[in-house]
Amino acid sequence: MIETPNKQLTQLGLKQPSLNRIPVHPWNRRRKTLVMTFIVLSLISLYELMTMSTGNVVLPTAFKTLGQNMTLIFLQPKLTGSDTFTQLLRSLLDSVALATLTTLLGALCSFFAGLLAASNLTNPKIGTMIRTIMAIIRAIPTILWVLIFSIVIGLGADAAVIGLSFHSFAYLTKAYSESFETLDKETIESLKAMGASWWQIVFQAVLPSSIAALLSWTFIRFEINFTNAIAVGAAAGAGGIGYQLFTASGFYYDFHEVGVIVYLCLAVTACLEFVSVELQKRYIHH
Repeated sequence: MIETPNKQLTQLGLKQPSLNRIPVHPWNRRRKTLVMTFIVLSLISLYELMTMSTGNVVLPTAFKTLGQNMTLIFLQPKLTGSDTFTQLLRSLLDSVALATLTTLLGALCSFFAGLLAASNLTNPKIGTMIRTIMAIIRAIPTILWVLIFSIVIGLGADAAVIGLSFHSFAYLTKAYSESFETLDKETIESLKAMGASWWQIVFQAVLPSSIAALLSWTFIRFEINFTNAIAVGAAAGAGGIGYQLFTASGFYYDFHEVGVIVYLCLAVTACLEFVSVELQKRYIHH
């Protein structure tokens, strides 16, 4: 005779687990703080919506105009004469070049800074100091860094390059250092015991184990820099497709051309996504 599991548990003096009980998270301080923060933010948002001044804007008319403008942008894109397609392509390539240059500069500097910031590769005090400085730099938005350097060295592509590279440096330093820290300290100590130098450990152990993560983070930052390059095109006088977008929308109110520019930017973004997926298939999943 085959005994049921419940009977076997009873003979062993064990209690049968209750299948009807659903485990719930305790109402601890962390959950209370989270809920209270959400309630406070919701009340503030509701108050701002109720007291927000709309001026003399008639909301039905405003939404109707918005729909008409969106129709011109997305359903009727065309060039009406203010810019040629060749000019837009050249400006688009300028923005891509700006994103590429700033990403490469930030990645190169971040590689060495990330090694010094990784807790398993450097002195804890040095690592803490570098991570703190990088956190302060990251706290300031990229566009603000570009504007700061525009004041220091003047409007132009130079300010855009330095500002974008500066924030990329801080962003990638954090990402790279965390990727380097995936190699446990026991492995590093074993390599040191076998007589490996610090650079040998870096290039023969740390880098091979984290190359996929470094590649992924660098490509993510490249996509961010392309978006920022469009934004700073007008803000810092850096040119590129961002400046064309600013003049077409803010000066000429040519929403047809705005649509063409938007679709060009979407095409570049789609290409970047395709390349990212292919790189992940080759270097991450294999």
